[in-house]
Amino acid sequence: MAEKFKLNVKFDFAASHFLTKYHGKCENLHGHNYKLIVTVKDEIKDDGMVIDYKKIKEIVNSQVIDHLDHKHLNDIVENPSSENILIWIWDKISSKLPLTKLTLYETENYSCEYEGE
Repeated sequence: MAEKFKLNVKFDFAASHFLTKYHGKCENLHGHNYKLIVTVKDEIKDDGMVIDYKKIKEIVNSQVIDHLDHKHLNDIVENPSSENILIWIWDKISSKLPLTKLTLYETENYSCEYEGE
């Protein structure tokens, strides 16, 4: 059986949101400088790579970052919690990459991971 390797690529985007089903500070309009880590897993191909980092970057930028960066997330994702944002991102790119996990940092101290369905 061939070995599988995991690759991680980090992306940054800034966006505003408010949580529609939460009662506390986060129900008010606010923003974050998000960090997204995309993890793919697959076998090494004939070229010696799992996938070119540039291809991951192109897909994630066009399908996700271009739609979220400097946007109001409530216009894109219903009740845009970290969890719901990750589901939205997964749905956008899982058919285009051998995706295994997404990690989203709202702050340096708070992150959420999603491994899909």
